[in-house]
Amino acid sequence: MYHHNISPILIEIGPLTIRWYGLFFALGLLIAYLFLLFLFKKEKFDLSYLDSVVLYLFLGMFIGARLGHVFFYEAHYYLSDPIEILKVWKGGLSSHGAALGVLIAYIIWTKIYKIKFSKYIDYLILGFPIVSMFVRLANFFNSEIIGRPTNGKWGVIFQQLGENFPRHPSQFYEAGLSLFIFIVLFLVYRKYKSRLPVYFILFLYIFLYFSTRFIVEFWKDKYGLLENFPLSMGQILSILPVLIAIGYFIKVFKNVKIK
Repeated sequence: MYHHNISPILIEIGPLTIRWYGLFFALGLLIAYLFLLFLFKKEKFDLSYLDSVVLYLFLGMFIGARLGHVFFYEAHYYLSDPIEILKVWKGGLSSHGAALGVLIAYIIWTKIYKIKFSKYIDYLILGFPIVSMFVRLANFFNSEIIGRPTNGKWGVIFQQLGENFPRHPSQFYEAGLSLFIFIVLFLVYRKYKSRLPVYFILFLYIFLYFSTRFIVEFWKDKYGLLENFPLSMGQILSILPVLIAIGYFIKVFKNVKIK
């Protein structure tokens, strides 16, 4: 049993405040960027495109995550006071919204730079699980996106929330799954990249991320729907991406020859 009583604020010096969330988020972005830089060099891609596409993806992720939380989870609250949408320091980001924002941002980038959509997507997607893992670790330090109460002999007591009972550390579950997804994607990339059809790694990520997200939601507090509804909002939003990914694999499987 772990008593989690770490303040979400790492350093506070006068007006300067550095939070654990910001530290982990920045680390995730930095490590993902360095990994993508390694991939671009390995594949002999034009490095001049990397910084611009990363900037677009970051903006798409951040804006999409915020708007996703606003419209998927608390639309009534934010639409009644729209200025609250801008107060991102209060928290409220959605991974499903982030995924949609990244997709839109990448499409815009390919149009502006006149680059084929398929050229980089299967490589860029390899950096996504890295960011996801660090974001979930940040959620833990922030005592947010918490798990359901557990009656077992282990769990985490989130004392920052004023609680005295254990919950599932769902943030660690998701962080571990993100690490697992990264390992799977990277191994597939290393061993089979020359024999895989276009978008294979993209849809493998979509399938793995959203299917595991659907499963781990059973151990998380439900958000966004009526209390008696059997599925959470996160599960509802994960169904379509999983079905799309399955459709892709059904379509191409007969043409994929992996030895």
